[in-house]
Amino acid sequence: MPKQVVPSLRFEQALWDEGHEVVVGMDEVGRGAWAGPLSVGAAVLPQGKRVYRVRDSKMLTEKERERLFDRIASWCVAWAVGHASQQECDSLGMSAAQRLAARRAIDGLGVTPDKVLLDGRWDFVGGATRIVKGDAKCLSIAAASILAKVTRDRIMREESVHFPGYDFELNKGYPCPRHKMALKAFGPTSIHRRTWVFMDHLPWFVTREENSQPALFNE
Repeated sequence: MPKQVVPSLRFEQALWDEGHEVVVGMDEVGRGAWAGPLSVGAAVLPQGKRVYRVRDSKMLTEKERERLFDRIASWCVAWAVGHASQQECDSLGMSAAQRLAARRAIDGLGVTPDKVLLDGRWDFVGGATRIVKGDAKCLSIAAASILAKVTRDRIMREESVHFPGYDFELNKGYPCPRHKMALKAFGPTSIHRRTWVFMDHLPWFVTREENSQPALFNE
């Protein structure tokens, strides 16, 4: 079994050594969901202190992420999570919505980044350093992924109270058999992304032109 990769500060340290004091790690969650916001986390780590057991959020259980959340938040020099709503995902498109959420996250930090480290191959910030599988390799990106994931999961658990039957507290708006069954039975809620192709096959179909209308089922 391959040894698990542990995120380190080597990317941040290289930038600190070059004189870049404010290094921001960023990651997004929710891009593949059918409901709820698209969220981007941003984290600025201190140079002389670290928190252990931080991993890519996908490698941790929900309970582990929740336990780590407050520790990471208090450890960070600054952190923020920016969101693009389901309406913005529909009206702007996912790429523009992700850039918007990233800008909101950076604006929420209260500090001006000298450098930004991003997970993946796409620079949705502009001028950032991209790191493939960065959430598994880079500690500030891993921290941002946990902050974003926990924040968005909490939002979806709160929404689940308003939309019984969709299991948002469990699936967090991502596709799964029970989510698909609820959509076929009740139609889309006000927090579903209505321009996505899966909507075309629902008996409660709402046209793309009508995606700003109130939910069909929001009890």
